[in-house]
Amino acid sequence: MSLKPRQRPRAHGIAADTSTGSGSDASGVEPGGAQPSVGELAVRAGSEPDLKARSRLLGQLGRGLASSARAAGVRAVAGGRWLAEELAQAAPKIPVRDAGLLRVHHPGRTDEEIAQALIKHAALATAGIGAAAGALASAEYFAPPALLAAPAQLAAETLAVAAIEIKLAAELHELAGQAARGSLSDRGGAYLMSWVRQRAVDPAAGAAGLAAVLGATAKRELRIRLMRRLGRNMTSLAPLLAGAAAGAEVNRRATRALGEKLLAELRGRRRALP
Repeated sequence: MSLKPRQRPRAHGIAADTSTGSGSDASGVEPGGAQPSVGELAVRAGSEPDLKARSRLLGQLGRGLASSARAAGVRAVAGGRWLAEELAQAAPKIPVRDAGLLRVHHPGRTDEEIAQALIKHAALATAGIGAAAGALASAEYFAPPALLAAPAQLAAETLAVAAIEIKLAAELHELAGQAARGSLSDRGGAYLMSWVRQRAVDPAAGAAGLAAVLGATAKRELRIRLMRRLGRNMTSLAPLLAGAAAGAEVNRRATRALGEKLLAELRGRRRALP
């Protein structure tokens, strides 16, 4: 698990993440005016500590998803195919730190302590997403036009939470020395399916990338997982601030459970090595 001599920590994983924060402002706009991708917006919403800024990012993500949903059509949206395809395309763009960079960002900690810190941070991030989504729903509850936008807001919360949990899954694999193999697409697909199946990446499986994720069986699993998560996230749409509290707690528990499950599996594999 230690770095080789002279080996410099680097960012890779699904997509490079060379810092602990975002380089964009609270609106989610990149320096120079470039529009961030859905995956980037989702991760930024989770890492933004300010509730109001996080709500703005979720609102921006929701507007982008609403436009995408209209283009996809009612059948694709209702059946979950649209959201599944959005997440599949976003997965390879989620920034992930390799083991060396994680150790640089957590000086003096053991790998076990870093793993626990990753789980705690991800759980707090998804709790923050639930709170922001609930606060947004509360502020707009009595506005009929905003009520029509509720499905897009719910999709935005679900996608943001999924992106944070995929990032957590990827970084736990990196830290354990059991990173997925292959190209960005390959690793993105592997970590996405790790999230879908709530299991560590199979080390014996070959790199198949998004082609495997977009196969019939995998797409069905992805749709089912997303629709289940979508259903749980509906708690954030409760009136007043009840939705914010409920949404935060639902997300926090689910993310922590996923992280602990993956960590236990990865730890067990490492101990089984000769």
